[in-house]
Amino acid sequence: MFNLKREPTHPGDILKCEFMEPLGITQTQLAKELGTTFRTINEIVNHKRGISAEMAVRLARYFGTTEELWLNLQIQYDLYRVKEKKKKALEQVKAYSEIHTATA
Repeated sequence: MFNLKREPTHPGDILKCEFMEPLGITQTQLAKELGTTFRTINEIVNHKRGISAEMAVRLARYFGTTEELWLNLQIQYDLYRVKEKKKKALEQVKAYSEIHTATA
């Protein structure tokens, strides 16, 4: 089960490169305007924290996007990481249909 797809972009990179930098918004400013801490924004931007449902709502409201945008970015990133990190263990999991054949 070899996956050729590239690693999805972390939502922190999207936040920084597609929103903050073009708009000239600093981490400090964004934290203040979202009602959160600098540490929270810094950890998201530096891949030390993911986007929570609450943060997705705040970012969507602030930037005029959807909550789903932020959550989907996070989910895609998380799924890829799990599949890569647990590749051998996941290969051992057999599909229900492989284990239990239907008998008529």
